[in-house]
Amino acid sequence: MRLLFVCTGNTCRSPLAEVIARRALQTRGLGGVTVASAGTGAWADAPASDGALLVALEHGLDLNPHRAQPLSAGLVAEADMVLTMGGSHLERVEALGGSGRAWLLGEYATGRPRAVSDPFGGDLTVYRETFAELEVLIGAALDRLERESPPGSG
Repeated sequence: MRLLFVCTGNTCRSPLAEVIARRALQTRGLGGVTVASAGTGAWADAPASDGALLVALEHGLDLNPHRAQPLSAGLVAEADMVLTMGGSHLERVEALGGSGRAWLLGEYATGRPRAVSDPFGGDLTVYRETFAELEVLIGAALDRLERESPPGSG
């Protein structure tokens, strides 16, 4: 399975979601899932934001190698599941052919429409809150994915 997280700039929320999900998958022993991220308005090769880098490091995760990539029809086509941070991201993914394979992360995880707050421009406290929000939502999303996956698929 190929999982893609999408936000706007691919420098805060989606890269954090990517590394959080990778660690959670490893911790759960779920193999066969690759994780990537992209942004609807990303500047190619931009590094993760300073706040995202610092908060990731506080949790033992390294975003130094991350480089932003713009969302494309090719990335959407390659993904088995796309989880977006907000409604505009979901609309863009669906416009690029992701209908039926794309959800708001918050809605997929909780069953209720819910966007993930954008920490861009905020202080470290805001980034910490977003990290905590992502950890909870990704944990719940992976719980659902495990429940709904056919045996032997992962």
